Amino acid sequence: MGVLYRPEVGAIADVIPFCRDGVFHLFYLHDHRDPARFGPGVPWRLLQTRDFVHFEDRGVVIPTGPVGSQDQWIFTGCVVEHAGRFHIFYTGHNHHLPPVGRPAEAIMHAVSDDLVNWQKDELFAPLFAPPGYERDDWRDPFVLWNAEEQCWWMLLAARITAQPSNPRPSGVTALLTSNDLMHWQLRQPLYAPNLFYTHECPDLFRIGDWWYLVFSEFSDRHTTRYRMSRSIRGPWLAPPDDELDTPAFYAAKTAQRDGERFLFGWLASRENCSDSGKWQWGGDLVVHQIIQQPDGRLTVKMPQSIAASFGQIRPVQPRPVLGQWEVSGNAVRGGRVDGRSVLVLGELPDTCLIDMQLTLEAATREAGIALRADPEKHGRWHEIRIEPHKNRIVLDRRSPHCRTRPFDLERHCRLQPGAPIHLRIVVDGTCVVVYVNNAVAMSGRAYESFGTGWGLFVNEGSARCELSLRTR
Repeated sequence: MGVLYRPEVGAIADVIPFCRDGVFHLFYLHDHRDPARFGPGVPWRLLQTRDFVHFEDRGVVIPTGPVGSQDQWIFTGCVVEHAGRFHIFYTGHNHHLPPVGRPAEAIMHAVSDDLVNWQKDELFAPLFAPPGYERDDWRDPFVLWNAEEQCWWMLLAARITAQPSNPRPSGVTALLTSNDLMHWQLRQPLYAPNLFYTHECPDLFRIGDWWYLVFSEFSDRHTTRYRMSRSIRGPWLAPPDDELDTPAFYAAKTAQRDGERFLFGWLASRENCSDSGKWQWGGDLVVHQIIQQPDGRLTVKMPQSIAASFGQIRPVQPRPVLGQWEVSGNAVRGGRVDGRSVLVLGELPDTCLIDMQLTLEAATREAGIALRADPEKHGRWHEIRIEPHKNRIVLDRRSPHCRTRPFDLERHCRLQPGAPIHLRIVVDGTCVVVYVNNAVAMSGRAYESFGTGWGLFVNEGSARCELSLRTR
């Protein structure tokens, strides 16, 4: 049984998390990927979970509007509670409207008494982009109560219309305010850096003395980033590493429970279920736990409930293939200063958790884990590669002739020579999610299977490792 949630039909896209009474209500955009069967449009569905492992599907909660309506596609929004009722502000999207002179996007409203049964609010006047903003890029409302200013804030992914001084429309995090959630006034943008095409899925929260603004952008790296400030008004500062995962993880938003904050995003699938296919919109749910560091930076780690769900210990069967190796139970050591060393570790279950402490000895160039490997064809596999000389970790595919460059996914890591590196790797079908030192996440896909095994490799150096393999 898999651990990363995906609907039986289609894919999970943007997740809108809301926590109440210990239960996470995960509203999400459901892309059926079959318009011939389900018709055009994207509805909101609802999942409920306490542990990110067991889910209850409550079905469609906001259906698509009729053909030609403003909300034929129900795009991203938010959930808030006020005066005993729950409110959803969502993006009504229809890309067929601009050719007939109407905006593609507007902010719309729905209400509920129980978080499951929702009614679209026909009395709410849809919020369209005002003059000075691109009318077809006005989406992803995020609403919160600003206790300092005693009013509601609404953040939006928006773009300022092109100006002579800036001929390219520029992405901003737009700001509106309200006293009653019904009537909204435009304010100056909260964040306008002139860096990105747009700031999708904005999310704003506070931990301690710091405010954090999370958003996703597709103009540079197609990734989820964050900024930090001592004030809710900014200025919004970029940390040394502002990415929260790879470009394969997108549209992430957060929710808190009992003082712990979690990040919910989707791991994109690829066309034709191929390593060479184009990245798609939507895929499988990935959840990270956010940790604030003493200097205010954010890091992420695997939620403990997900790790605990892998309770079955599986045997590891080390067998040297290349180089010199010493094996003592689940502890191994080996390498070769002038070439590659490979140690096969047995069969790799379809869904599993690999937990390991890997120490690269001085001057070792590379080492890592081989996935979906054939012990007789040790040059073909997917690999999680540690590169201390570049301070990075890479998810790649290796063939006898070359690495497939467009496949690369990487994350920057601070790797100290001779210091143990703690890796936690979730493999769930084609999904691979790696955590480095309980601080850095790297999510990606591995479609092609070269075999059913897994192993350890070291290139031009030596390493020692203690590891375990667990299943659910």
